[in-house]
Amino acid sequence: MKKLVVCGGGSSAHTLIPLLNNSGFEVSIYTSRPQQWASNIELEWHDPSGKVLGYYDGSIKKASNNPAELFTDADYVVFCMPVHKYRVALHEIAPYLNQNKTVFVGTIYGQGGWNWMVDEIKKEFHLNNLVTFAFGLIPWICRIIEYGHKGVTYGCKSVNYAAVYPNHYFNQVNEELLEKICFKWFGKGQVVQSDNFISLTLSVDNQIIHTSRCLGLYKVNGPTWKNKEDVPWFYRDYDDVSAQLLADLDADYTCIRNAIMRLCPEKDFSYMLDYLALERFSYQSHNTDVKESFVNSQTLVSIGTPVVENNDGLWELDRNHRFFLDDIYYGNMIAKWMAEQLGIKTPTIDDILQWAQLVRGEHFIDSDNNLLLDSKDLSAPFKCGIPSVYGFNSIKDCVD
Repeated sequence: MKKLVVCGGGSSAHTLIPLLNNSGFEVSIYTSRPQQWASNIELEWHDPSGKVLGYYDGSIKKASNNPAELFTDADYVVFCMPVHKYRVALHEIAPYLNQNKTVFVGTIYGQGGWNWMVDEIKKEFHLNNLVTFAFGLIPWICRIIEYGHKGVTYGCKSVNYAAVYPNHYFNQVNEELLEKICFKWFGKGQVVQSDNFISLTLSVDNQIIHTSRCLGLYKVNGPTWKNKEDVPWFYRDYDDVSAQLLADLDADYTCIRNAIMRLCPEKDFSYMLDYLALERFSYQSHNTDVKESFVNSQTLVSIGTPVVENNDGLWELDRNHRFFLDDIYYGNMIAKWMAEQLGIKTPTIDDILQWAQLVRGEHFIDSDNNLLLDSKDLSAPFKCGIPSVYGFNSIKDCVD
């Protein structure tokens, strides 16, 4: 059996581990809370009404927070954690990865420059035999029922895409792993190959959905709510203001994507899609309206808005939630950096960054809407994923 280590204990880990049952992998998990993980992880498959459609379970060989115990003989490493934690964890495990054999290092969600992060440890730790892979979209809608014990999924995307480098390893990764965690169980979720990782980095999924909705909530409701029950649902109460912000943000990204396509006409950017095209591709839907795609979603209606109670007893958006730490620092900021290199105006990205720095109490964009690259809030180690932190100086440096 090949040895696979899951990195992180997010909701996707609670789905992935049971779906790896009878897959040919011995599964372990690298987690900061190993004592909370059972040796057998359960998963329920629900329909939108809560009816249970199926049960799955998978075993864990070892749960540990010590990388020396897990990675020296790992064949596959799969990340299931927030995007902003990827680089820290990669540097934690890199000294223990086997330099003398092929090791497949991938993530369930490829936003934020995953290949740049893996290339960073390849160079620093002389890991020339790493194969990098990433899903373009999180394969399943999933949540945790009981941490370390049980998860729930509402099924998987109808179709997904993934990038692998070197490219010729795609079929092996697909047959050994990707097919076994979606199509094997649900009869859908087959994965097609993206020719490049930059299409994943600029994916108009979480990084435009979450940030535009958060700004929309602020514009409509102000910074706080008196009672938690007054807070709108993130998707169920999706409104026209948020829908327009998402469309405008998508338009900023479209300008960046189109410029990259013109700059690199020899590249295949088949999966560098706008929001509605990506939604229709992944769900095989016929939605033509942004608001409709959320309000009518059978799988998103139960997701709440991430809020915390402040010192005044009021409820406000959680500034430390991954909607900020992932989707601003490893999402909108990357797009903004690319826009600056390309000489493109991005009014909606600018509005989001100006608002986000107020919410966060930080400084990362000036009054002329230029990124403050030397700000401590951008230059702190692993804080931000803008391409310059990897030593890139141009768009062509970013395109794999």
